[in-house]
Amino acid sequence: MPREKFQTLTEQMFYILLCLRKECCGMDIMEEVGRITDGRVSVGPGTLYNLLEQFLRAGMIRETKVEGRKKSYIMTQKGAVALREECERIQRQTADYWRLVRGED
Repeated sequence: MPREKFQTLTEQMFYILLCLRKECCGMDIMEEVGRITDGRVSVGPGTLYNLLEQFLRAGMIRETKVEGRKKSYIMTQKGAVALREECERIQRQTADYWRLVRGED
């Protein structure tokens, strides 16, 4: 049975939403993801704008401003819930890892 869309987030999805806690345009998001992950995660323009469109359709973000071709976005309550749930899921995975690794000693 396929997973529901956005039931889990990829790293790129996670960091895009994390950046959109405050209003950002696409270029700001790409730069911020690289900055907060020390370059470990990057988001190219094709991936970014595809995901932004999916997030818009899902009601996880909303457009806040359009200046020519430059659009700005911010996360909605639905996006905030998805981001928090993903963080909690990752924390459970990490807890499982540490519980099992420590149990092997």
